Amino acid sequence: MDTATKGNIPVTSSKKVAKHSMAAIHPIADMERAIDQFFSRNMPSLWHRNSLSSLDDMFVLEGQRLPSLDVIDRDTDVLVRAEIPGIDKKDIDISITDNLLTIKGQTSHEKNEEKGDYHRHEISSASFARSFTLPAEVDSTKTVANLKDGILEITLPKVEASKRRSIAIK
Repeated sequence: MDTATKGNIPVTSSKKVAKHSMAAIHPIADMERAIDQFFSRNMPSLWHRNSLSSLDDMFVLEGQRLPSLDVIDRDTDVLVRAEIPGIDKKDIDISITDNLLTIKGQTSHEKNEEKGDYHRHEISSASFARSFTLPAEVDSTKTVANLKDGILEITLPKVEASKRRSIAIK
């Protein structure tokens, strides 16, 4: 297993996927729960605009929202941007297995406040995992990942055979 460290977040890669890998199954199970949760609600009224839920509500799983992703297939590389505010780079795990990119993250906060007879102790934690197939074959050893202002950017250089080429018409 290789670990690239060119960016400020290490990216782990391996070449083989087990037939029933949890990384590949997890997003399907999460989507199934999201669909079940969406349809178990009272159906919105088409007559009252305020009763319509947003599309983003479908992707809220167990109180946590999956990060929004942009996948941009460029000539020489694939750029992935994910919105993950409030998560430190040490709490993010990025891995590539064959052409399956997995981004995992977790965070936890603890707040303690005491004033006289008043005592408040709050603990919260959240985690997510998102896996998807990349649109082209990439060189995982040259992958670079950076986190700035809650935006994770992963640049995945394409292998030579996957690079886009123009073909002239004769």
